[in-house]
Amino acid sequence: MQYMLMFREGEAEFDMRDDPARAPAYWGAWTAYIGALNQAGIVVSGAGLQPPRSSTVVKVRDGRRQIQDGPYPDTKEQLGGYFVVEVPDLDVALDWAARSPAAAYGSVEVRPVLPPPAAA
Repeated sequence: MQYMLMFREGEAEFDMRDDPARAPAYWGAWTAYIGALNQAGIVVSGAGLQPPRSSTVVKVRDGRRQIQDGPYPDTKEQLGGYFVVEVPDLDVALDWAARSPAAAYGSVEVRPVLPPPAAA
């Protein structure tokens, strides 16, 4: 079964990415985690994301497109990246989520991937 692991980090963690003093520890933890995922052979796809300030939000209201720069989530945690993994069950996906660096300072959402519809 496929699950998406979505890593949410606070602004302070995003800032660590570019801080010369803190970036090596930040990226070292992620490099180790990503290496373990790849070594386990469970990665279907995945990517890190640029900081939320680089995003654009699109909504359509009353047939008109609205565009806003940057996210406006109700949470202080922001989506930092994701992996889609192929594992036997939810328990295994949760184990991998708990191993991620984001689990220690942010959160990891684990959600089953919707399979494509069966051919008619």
